[in-house]
Amino acid sequence: MSTDELIAEARLAAEQAYAPFSRFRVGAVAVDSAGNHYSGANVENSAYGSGICAEGSAVSRAVSAGARKLDTVAVSCIDATEPGYPCGNCRQLMVEFGVERVIVDGPDGPIVHTLDELIPHMFRLDPDGR
Repeated sequence: MSTDELIAEARLAAEQAYAPFSRFRVGAVAVDSAGNHYSGANVENSAYGSGICAEGSAVSRAVSAGARKLDTVAVSCIDATEPGYPCGNCRQLMVEFGVERVIVDGPDGPIVHTLDELIPHMFRLDPDGR
């Protein structure tokens, strides 16, 4: 699937966001190593720490379905005028599941990054899982 198609899917997911406080709707799509897609949207809560980002929502959905290796996450902030990059928590969550490519929706089209570019010097488990 092309980067444009993944961003279109993330935009559709953003339409389902629950963002009454920020009015900043975000959607994400996580793609696992088998090519399955898992969408998510941000869900805010008046207890701010209880909310979840779209990226975390999509990754959680993938993991709940049994995925343990994710190749790509695409993100769209449909209310933004600039690219909306994943927060640090979501970047670290993507590290946990081996995301290699992050696609961010931008006003001039999709922007593709490696996770290494977005979170240099990241913390990772050793290859044996320790």
